[in-house]
Amino acid sequence: MKSKDLFPAIFSRHAEAYDRRLEQVMSRGEARGRQRIIDLLEARPGMRILDLACGPGNLSRKLASLVEPNGEVVGVDLALGMIERARLAAIPNARFEVMDIEELRLDAASFDGALCGHGLQFVPHLDRALGEARRVLRPGSRFAASVPAGSGPSAMTLLDSVIDRWLPPAPEAEDRSATRAAVLDPGLLKSAAIKAGFAAVREEVIEESVRWESAQQLVTLCTSWWACAARLDEVEDQRREAFAADAVATIATRYPGAFETKAQNNILFAVAP
Repeated sequence: MKSKDLFPAIFSRHAEAYDRRLEQVMSRGEARGRQRIIDLLEARPGMRILDLACGPGNLSRKLASLVEPNGEVVGVDLALGMIERARLAAIPNARFEVMDIEELRLDAASFDGALCGHGLQFVPHLDRALGEARRVLRPGSRFAASVPAGSGPSAMTLLDSVIDRWLPPAPEAEDRSATRAAVLDPGLLKSAAIKAGFAAVREEVIEESVRWESAQQLVTLCTSWWACAARLDEVEDQRREAFAADAVATIATRYPGAFETKAQNNILFAVAP
């Protein structure tokens, strides 16, 4: 299956769960990778900012508050369900459009900054996505992106083991293997940005921790991760319930109270020449 057939449908079906989880971690300051790219953009009043793969608008909301009163944030995503969710939020100074970040229907040199929070890993052609981001930026404008780079042994490892026991394999897009390799390697990600025409390119790694009140909370929100959500879509209700019960029991045995999960994010920063 192709990326653009697989991912927009999954994210559309689970937009509400995704929004709920991300808003929770952002409100507590735990989404350090995403917050870092907002900080790197240095958005100011009056600027026009592009939020690529904007999802339900969690980053757009923060950006809109930085560019008010006369600035604008434009959020684009290929998942209709995400865009509908973002529009429902009625964020001042922000508008949202269904759009492919590899083929932006936007004028060249029309934005003062652009970012992408955990979206580049889903594009089949990373060069096109980065090239389009550079094209729509005015000279001297900043671009920043964050992509997940894995996590160490934790409650997530236990959850993954239960997922593998109960759920079918996750669907995989056949056309994004090169992108996955590039975003997981900061050096390759930097090279891709340079090839796309960006200048002053640099990368960094940000570690973040998310606090969970219980195993039940983690399992309840696991549908906001696309791979788990897609696998759950394929099973009947009775098996879903058995999976959830096993997952909660397995995690609670090791982590009976509140606990943290840790992850890394690769950060890309670049400037349009």
